[in-house]
Amino acid sequence: MSKNELKIPRLLLGFDTETTGLDVNSERAISYGFIAYFDNLPIWSEHFYVIPDKQIAEPAMKVHGLSIESIIAKKNEEVVYESVAAGLARAVLILREFHNFGAAIVGANVVRFDLAMLSKTYESIHARNLLDEGLDVSILSIIDVIEFDRSIDKDFAARPRRGLEQLCKHYGVEPGGHHALADARATVEVLLKQTKRARPNQLEFNVTSVSPEFYEWSERITSLLAS
Repeated sequence: MSKNELKIPRLLLGFDTETTGLDVNSERAISYGFIAYFDNLPIWSEHFYVIPDKQIAEPAMKVHGLSIESIIAKKNEEVVYESVAAGLARAVLILREFHNFGAAIVGANVVRFDLAMLSKTYESIHARNLLDEGLDVSILSIIDVIEFDRSIDKDFAARPRRGLEQLCKHYGVEPGGHHALADARATVEVLLKQTKRARPNQLEFNVTSVSPEFYEWSERITSLLAS
C-alpha cells in the first residue's frame, strides 16, 4: 500500500497471537487477541487462551511468559479453551465474520506468521483447509503495519528494525508487551499514527462527536459474537 493508494476502512480488526514457538508449520497459538475499531475508536475486543497439544518452547516462554501450567491456572479468571480445535473454531469465526463485515485485518507480520500458523494448525488438526469453514485467507483485506511502514518510510539505514516494538517506540504508541490483545491494540494504534503521518488530513475526526453508526456497529458485533 503506497501513499497514493492510502484508504483506511472504517472498520478495522487488530489481530495477534502468542504461540508455542516460531515454526508456523508445527507450533500452536496459545492466546488470541482481537480488537475492532470503527471510525478510529475501539468498539469491541476479545482475548482468550488455548491449552496446546504440545510443549511451549523455552525461548517462546521467555518472550510471553506463558507456560501450560500458567494457562490452566487462568481458568477461573480468563477464557481458556481446553483444546486447540476449540480455540481455532472461535478464531476462525471471528475472522470470517469481520471479513463479511468488510473489515481490514491489521497486524504485524500477520500473513506470514499469525494467519499462516492458523491455516497450518487447522490443516493438521482437521485434515482439511480453512475453505471448508468459509474462510479464504487469500482474499482477506490485510494491512501489515511493518510492510506499510516500509512503504511510507523507505530509509532503511535510519530504521533497519521495524518489528512491532520498534514501531510502537517510533510512533509513540504504548507497546503491547507480548500480550495478544495488547499487541492487537498496538498494531491498530500504530496504523492510525502511520496513516496520519502519510496523509495528514486523512484521519481528521472529533472523538467527542461519535457517529450513530459507531453504536450500531458495536451492538451488531457484540450481538453476533456473543459467546
